[in-house]
Amino acid sequence: MNNTKQTFVFGFAIFAAFFGAGNLVLPPLLGFNSGPDWWLVGLGFITSATIIPLFALFAHARLQGTMLDFGNKVSPFFSLIFCFCVYLIAVALPCPRTAAVTHEMAIAPFFGTPSILTSSVYFVLVFLFVMNRGKVLDLLGKYLTPLIVIILLAIIVIGIFTTPSEIEPSIYNSAFLSGFFEGYQTYDAIAGLLTGGIVIISLNMQGITSLEEKKSIIARSSFIAMAGLFIIYIGLMFIGAHFNGQFDSSISRPELLSGLALKTLGNFGNISLSILVALACFTTAVAIIVGTADFFKGLFNESRSVYTITAIISCVLGILVGQMDVKYIIDVALPALMFIYPLTIVLIFLNVIPEKFASEKVFRGVVLVTFVFSIPDFLGFLMETNWLNQLKDTIPLAKDNLGWVFPSLVAFIILNLIKNKNPHLNE
Repeated sequence: MNNTKQTFVFGFAIFAAFFGAGNLVLPPLLGFNSGPDWWLVGLGFITSATIIPLFALFAHARLQGTMLDFGNKVSPFFSLIFCFCVYLIAVALPCPRTAAVTHEMAIAPFFGTPSILTSSVYFVLVFLFVMNRGKVLDLLGKYLTPLIVIILLAIIVIGIFTTPSEIEPSIYNSAFLSGFFEGYQTYDAIAGLLTGGIVIISLNMQGITSLEEKKSIIARSSFIAMAGLFIIYIGLMFIGAHFNGQFDSSISRPELLSGLALKTLGNFGNISLSILVALACFTTAVAIIVGTADFFKGLFNESRSVYTITAIISCVLGILVGQMDVKYIIDVALPALMFIYPLTIVLIFLNVIPEKFASEKVFRGVVLVTFVFSIPDFLGFLMETNWLNQLKDTIPLAKDNLGWVFPSLVAFIILNLIKNKNPHLNE
């Protein structure tokens, strides 16, 4: 297989890995709420949902390893705990959200059955697929993703040429930051840490040993994948904004996506999109649980029992959380994301910059500062107290839930200045 063909093959594979169908309900409502400011909100969303994940893949191209390698310069123990937290969040939030999206888009509108029934049947089937992983999942992924993309592009193109003339004003005070934090909910930065390692393994299995060749393929295929996500995310945001006078302001995310499909493609498009999104959500849930079970299986000498136990726990958790509303799951996820995302972003940044600026001491110092200064942001979503507000008043950008950014940047600069003035220090 020549390099060009490999680039496109891996580009489509990466796109499919990031293309979690549950994420599709996010951009339309973001555009709906932002109105004429959709482009500014979109800029923030794209920053956290495609640009940062793109850098994660670039970092993997350099490391040529697994997600554990991202934090090893801090310490192997830290890296293990970080990976544990990432996988725990994955099975506790985005995985159950796929069941909730399936219920609200494909089950409740047509059958009206309770959500607990949907999530129970859904995760029983997920468990069966996880325990009998085979080509069925690959076939579903290969055919479902192109079909959904075709329908989405049809919705976007038709929507662009049929948008109403009047747009309702934005409800956001800070358009860019609203989009940036909504991008957290895609979990794409975390997906970048997980997917990059899989791509590395795939390249090795194909017998590609040249480091430069692997870097080139990963870089170009990553651009292709992120360009595809950019088009779909921005397109859905655009039509969400331009149709924001056509729906009630209290509409939910799944209802809005279904409503846009109905207005642009009619009943056939709405039903087709609902079914395809449900099936794609299912494959996403299976992939998350398989990846998590594989991770813990590897920690315990490839124990099959550990794989099974992890799958059972993940599916039970999925049933319990998956019966909740999509909005509730998204709201509950915010504190966890405010905790894990700053660390994820910093680790991606430190692994993608030149190594002379990212020694072990720089890694440890910057990660420690990021962790400490992200605590107020995390606590701010759990409680509202005077002392916490006073503390956030003293930290730059803390009122915007980015209190970790300035201290981390200062720590990065100071630690590099110290290193340059004392080159004899053991790194």
